[in-house]
Amino acid sequence: MDEEYDVIVLGTGLKECILSGLLSVDGLKVLHMDRNDYYGGESSSLNLTQLWKRFRGSDTPQENLGAIREYNVDMIPKFIMANGTLVQTLIHTDVTKYLNFKAVDGSFVYKKGKIYKVPATDVEALKSPLMGLFEKRRARKFFIYVQDYDEKDPKSHEGLDLSKVTAREIISKYGLEDDTIDFIGHALALHNDDGYLDQPAMDFVMRIKLYAESLARFQGGSPYIYPLYGLGELPQAFARLSAVYGGTYMLNKPECKVEFDSSGKAIGVTSAGETAKCKKVVCDPSYLSDKVKKVGKVNRAVCIMSHPIPETNDAHSVQIILPQKQLGRKSDMYLFCCSYAHNVAPKGKYIAFVSAEAETDSPEEELKPGIELLGPIDEIFYHSYDTYVPTNKQEEDNCFISGTYDATTHFESTVEDVLEMYTKITGKTLDLSVDLSAASATAET
Repeated sequence: MDEEYDVIVLGTGLKECILSGLLSVDGLKVLHMDRNDYYGGESSSLNLTQLWKRFRGSDTPQENLGAIREYNVDMIPKFIMANGTLVQTLIHTDVTKYLNFKAVDGSFVYKKGKIYKVPATDVEALKSPLMGLFEKRRARKFFIYVQDYDEKDPKSHEGLDLSKVTAREIISKYGLEDDTIDFIGHALALHNDDGYLDQPAMDFVMRIKLYAESLARFQGGSPYIYPLYGLGELPQAFARLSAVYGGTYMLNKPECKVEFDSSGKAIGVTSAGETAKCKKVVCDPSYLSDKVKKVGKVNRAVCIMSHPIPETNDAHSVQIILPQKQLGRKSDMYLFCCSYAHNVAPKGKYIAFVSAEAETDSPEEELKPGIELLGPIDEIFYHSYDTYVPTNKQEEDNCFISGTYDATTHFESTVEDVLEMYTKITGKTLDLSVDLSAASATAET
């Protein structure tokens, strides 16, 4: 271990593994360490025994739940936008060769106690039972504007400068009702709260375009894809990539302690009496707890079921977004379901998750609106975790700390964090202008 590295990465969560892969591809000498004896950190996938051990201690799973090893239960459940930045990163790095994806069956939104398929195009808007007849026409016009919008073509702008007008102003131009704004802003643009309404509209419009383009990609029932055998496959795939480009991996390394020089700059990491030197340290918040601050908490329920979620057309995999206003909350609630179709459970079994930014100290009570949509549940586990963001100045201490995973059930915010960290570490922007058609073979419907 007494070598010198450009970067030492601590923790094998997804963000850390993507970064170690990208930095290795760039030709940097990377050492990647983890105190655990498995990959994935907080974003690992657990089999049934591991799940029981984590939530029930010494208890053993019931036999009627099926084969223990056929379970791959994500601790951070998220779907991948088919045209999003994570897919671009996977193609850019050629990590797709280590993974198999399958399209997600459905994308739904909650309104007044019921769930509805999310319309994402002008054609779907006209068919949607979410809206009345006149509202459908207004929504159709809005979707056509978004579909036709091209940053480089002023004719498509309809006289609006999206870097100046707000999302609220665009929406009012089309006269859309509150409930319509709710599903467009939260289930299509995937904003977690209503703060976006008073921000420049460019981001809002681009997010809706991304949703529609992703939906068209595999002609499935949703814009999302998801890896076979669960998300635990992703950190391992990026770890393989790093190893191919010369990255060194060490699991089961106890008490990885970051060493600093007299000026406060990170100069190495010590574990079990040995020190590896480095120029920069990348890690998750648990490795440098004095350089992060708590910003919130996520409450989550993990449910094992023997049936699909009711009212979802028997979908094997589905996302349901419960917008904040519908529940009288400050932020959205998310429902994620996958099944044996994605090889994450034995035949006939489904895994559902209900997640939300914690607004109370009672996960059972807080998550009830989402749990009530699931129907009968075989087993349920509740867990909560604190969320942290870095407070350090990277240019002063050479430490690059990732933020904790949020409650969203999609990867867009996660990859934004990774790409920002990559730019801070390397001083350059990752070019993701890849040919997305190359990935068409990476997912099956």
